[in-house]
Amino acid sequence: MRHPLDIIAMFAALWLLAVMVLDALTPKELTAVMIGIAIAPAIVITAVFYYLRCPRTDFAVMFAALWLISDIAMAFISPKELPHFLILVGFVPAVLIGIVLHWHRFQRRHERLTLPSAKRG
Repeated sequence: MRHPLDIIAMFAALWLLAVMVLDALTPKELTAVMIGIAIAPAIVITAVFYYLRCPRTDFAVMFAALWLISDIAMAFISPKELPHFLILVGFVPAVLIGIVLHWHRFQRRHERLTLPSAKRG
């Protein structure tokens, strides 16, 4: 059973870790407080969906979308232009999840096409 206090502690630690890492990677003008405010809604929404036991695939897609939205929010509030690699980092989860979902779909389609011929023989 997932206890709500455990979920709060886990996502608060993940939020703090993300803020510290992003603070180290972004320009000095974008402070940790600004980063924390920009990514906090995504962390809270992700925690709520985790508590509600959202299906794994839906959770992954939702996480990727919220990560990208947080990256865009940081770009909007940053007084200085973000490095290009940070903008690409926002797209990485979405691309990886898209690749995995496409691969699973391809595998299921391939299994469906090869399964009837194996039953006949």
